[in-house]
Amino acid sequence: MRFRRSTVLVAALAVLASGCGVASRAQNAGSGTEVPGIGSNPPSAPVGPIPAGLEKFYQQKPDWERCGSNQQCATILVPLDYSKPAGQTIELRARKVLARDRGGRLGTLFINPGGPGASGQEFAGQAPLLFGASLLRKFDIIGWDPRGVGESTPVKCLDTEQLDTMIAADGSPDNAAEIADLDKEAKTFAAACETRSGRLLPHVSTKDAARDIDVLRGIVGDPQLYYLGMSYGTYLGATYAELFPKNVGRMVLDGAVDPSITNEQMGIAQAKGFDKALDAFAEDCAQRSCKLGSSKTEVLAKVDQLIKDSDANPLPGDGDRKVTQALVILGLIYPLYLKDFWPRLEDAVADGLAGNGARLLALADEYTDRQKSGYADNSNEVNIAINCLDHPDFTSIAQIEANLPAYKAASPRFGEFLAWSSVSCANWPVKPVNQPHKIKAAGAKPIMVVGTTRDPATPYEWAVGLAHQLESGVLVTRDGDGHTAYLSGNACVKNVVESYLVQGNTPATDIKC
Repeated sequence: MRFRRSTVLVAALAVLASGCGVASRAQNAGSGTEVPGIGSNPPSAPVGPIPAGLEKFYQQKPDWERCGSNQQCATILVPLDYSKPAGQTIELRARKVLARDRGGRLGTLFINPGGPGASGQEFAGQAPLLFGASLLRKFDIIGWDPRGVGESTPVKCLDTEQLDTMIAADGSPDNAAEIADLDKEAKTFAAACETRSGRLLPHVSTKDAARDIDVLRGIVGDPQLYYLGMSYGTYLGATYAELFPKNVGRMVLDGAVDPSITNEQMGIAQAKGFDKALDAFAEDCAQRSCKLGSSKTEVLAKVDQLIKDSDANPLPGDGDRKVTQALVILGLIYPLYLKDFWPRLEDAVADGLAGNGARLLALADEYTDRQKSGYADNSNEVNIAINCLDHPDFTSIAQIEANLPAYKAASPRFGEFLAWSSVSCANWPVKPVNQPHKIKAAGAKPIMVVGTTRDPATPYEWAVGLAHQLESGVLVTRDGDGHTAYLSGNACVKNVVESYLVQGNTPATDIKC
């Protein structure tokens, strides 16, 4: 789940997972050769009931073409509007990593890295480096770009210069003029999205994306869904379980989102989560040779000074762009997702205090997938489009101002930024389609929910909440820092998750790792 600003940012997990990148469609084209040991279209007759009117989607036979070592890619068609299945269609682009044990293959494991807006294709491409050997042996692994994302039919809004301006905009306005400027940026963004993607905007909700998953499940011929979702991907998975409880096979929801909480509750919890993570960083830094001070209090004071000073005096960045306070905040937030990045955070803060914002800008750019030539994908834009449909309680500027005290009380450093994150949806051209509610998924097989005690982006209490809502929920707790658990290096979590997915071993009680 991303840190929610007026423009919401790329999940650190997805950035890490896509570090080696994926070849473009043009680079992959030209070779339709079958991968040794399996035809380009393995047996995939749809299994289970097909919703009326959707037969042609569930029964389609995608042309899987080689797009890497032991990997295939294909384009799948789904309805733009599920209430009008005979109407317009959109594309989903998917990547499949073939199971190494073809004879002992269990089925297909669908994976989603979060966001919303992160590329499932890129995540799948990195699966051989990230996932355990048992998963790679027993499952085909499919990651896809959800509707509106990446190489699927995308939401498009701004060019690079416009997006730079919006991301760098003051996310904690201090006066009426700054509030008006932020509101203007949000209105410009909303109008651009409506102009360039108006047909798609009403149809990128999480419910729509969950229905797409069942089409994918039908296409590969699995009678029930195997699924691993991280961060926002847990909300997507839980929504699937609510819509199709009888189709759930084995489902892991890691770094869970609580679907019952309001937007305000979500923002306040994230603000507390990032403050808690920053406290952990400061304490760790002070206990070793730290450039920022010899005590936790001193380290936090240096961070506060940097945030305050950059509001009025942006730092020099890469020669072309200044490092505004908003970019400083992003540079601070990104390393809190992963403890291994804490040394980079220390160096970036030290440089910033010395008047050099280059390291902070580099961290912010990694978070937003900003490269030298521009943004690598549309994740910043589609994240807002999806959130504005999923959450109905984005309101007016007056309401944002009324909520500010609660946000500031939760986090003096990050609270204002989270409060003002609502401004884009306050101006959104499409009405939301969802309400916060508990998801029970009555009738579903056991669903594993995984939470990390000091997760800044999806606070641990969200995992507890979701596990308790689900009638078949089982909670796995990782005591640790950083965002999500399965890829954290915790052997206990890894073993529990893989034993459940591969062998169906469901813990009889909640587990602590």
